[in-house]
Amino acid sequence: MAMRCAAKHALVTPPLAPGSPGALLQGRFSPRTPGARPCRAASSASSPAAGKHLPPLFSVAPMMDWTDNHYRTLARLISRHAWLYTEMFVAETIVHQKDNLDRFLAFPEDQHPIVLQIGGSNLENLAKATELANAYSYDEINLNFLKFVGDAMSAIAANCDVPVSVKCRIGVDDRDSYEELCEFVDKVVSKSPTRHFIIHARKALLNGLSPAENRKVPPLKYEYYFALLRDFPQVKFTLNGGITTIDQVSSSIRHGANGVMVGRAAYNNPWNMLGHVDGAIYGKPTRCISRRQILESYQVYGDSIIGQYGPSRPNVRQLVKPLLHLFHSEPGNSLWKRKADSALRYCKTVKSFLEETLDAIPDSILDKPVTREQSIEERYFADVDSLLPPRYTALTNCCYGSAELVTAST
Repeated sequence: MAMRCAAKHALVTPPLAPGSPGALLQGRFSPRTPGARPCRAASSASSPAAGKHLPPLFSVAPMMDWTDNHYRTLARLISRHAWLYTEMFVAETIVHQKDNLDRFLAFPEDQHPIVLQIGGSNLENLAKATELANAYSYDEINLNFLKFVGDAMSAIAANCDVPVSVKCRIGVDDRDSYEELCEFVDKVVSKSPTRHFIIHARKALLNGLSPAENRKVPPLKYEYYFALLRDFPQVKFTLNGGITTIDQVSSSIRHGANGVMVGRAAYNNPWNMLGHVDGAIYGKPTRCISRRQILESYQVYGDSIIGQYGPSRPNVRQLVKPLLHLFHSEPGNSLWKRKADSALRYCKTVKSFLEETLDAIPDSILDKPVTREQSIEERYFADVDSLLPPRYTALTNCCYGSAELVTAST
């Protein structure tokens, strides 16, 4: 199916060789590595065909106001194989904006593999939204937060041509036993073609805790996740929650995890998290050699879409937002952010913003390849086997309680 994407050209523009007429940001910002070219996402000609992507061993979590097209473009420039998720789109938004869907659902072809996350509780709107989104050729459609999950997954699956998945917590309030979690999974699997669950290993406390506190206060119970792997071998489970380093990702996969989803650690420190995914997790060559090259390519993308959907939609501030964590904990980072705050008041292009600010970052940092320190977390999940709950042995299609158990506040 042809990609419906107004911005598709933005990432497939061939990069200019340094020193050639019109090369990007001559001087201070041009690459210092002899023969180097700006890093870019692979074009459709070199991308895996639909359905041929590597499995989701590593994925970036859907995060409202964060995992937009701009962040995903940056992430894809750093990692070729990480699975990327959109922000959550409410089904009603998709249905009501059916004549303006490119603004919400379009993405450059190079962002594959990519998953659309939909939320909602109206089965009819979920079905309509999925049918509309199907034209955009996402690699998977994921459901978050609603009551009738089994019925909803059936409705979603019936209206799209790709696999479907559920993202959920291990429990809500006092409904947090392993038995109840298994009943939920069993019911969804028995009522729909869903065979992939993203399991956040904390329960949600709906009374008294903010969303931010719900990401930290409830204890992590990784033993529930690994018990699901044991008790539902026909289902794929991705682990989410509390994973902050690439070594923890590697450790979980060595321990049998089907995949790992990382959220804020991939946004707040994209170079040191995503920069290791292709090599450490997938065993593939790392795409880029420096952040200078990544910024050159991102500048081409950013300046090509300024004002694409009307005045200031997007604007420079929106385009620069995902770049502000690229030098996390590096020398010059604090000065760069101060200069960025000032430059964003008057810069009208990404190119001018970078020219005004990047002198705060030493060349040694701009041109430094991604490096990995010796791991101290190889045994991060070493004790989880001793904590596993008893096996789930109930038969499919037995009576269950409310299916809203683990879909709240993921």
